[in-house]
Amino acid sequence: MSDTIESVSDASFQADVIEASKTQPVVVDFWADWCRPCKMLTPTVEEIAREHAGKVKIVKLNVDENMNVPGKFSIRGIPTLLVFKGGQVADQIVGAVPKEQILKVLERHIS
Repeated sequence: MSDTIESVSDASFQADVIEASKTQPVVVDFWADWCRPCKMLTPTVEEIAREHAGKVKIVKLNVDENMNVPGKFSIRGIPTLLVFKGGQVADQIVGAVPKEQILKVLERHIS
């Protein structure tokens, strides 16, 4: 895990994501250890976290260790990125997509 991206859990999700998204957008990267596309996406997500530090908070949630949150948000496949804003899901990106595609979605939410 990098120093720019913290891990969240079912237990910390309310404070780390829902509450935090009321002050700035929060991107949750839903992933698992066995997921090759998730591992391919990680450097891209870390790069975006560094480049947009202070404008957006990016966190990771391991779907194998945390079952409640992925179920609550109907995560069917990973990697999935959910963008939270104002305590709500504002956007969703599914799959290992190019950085440009993630940035295009993020720019709609970064003021």
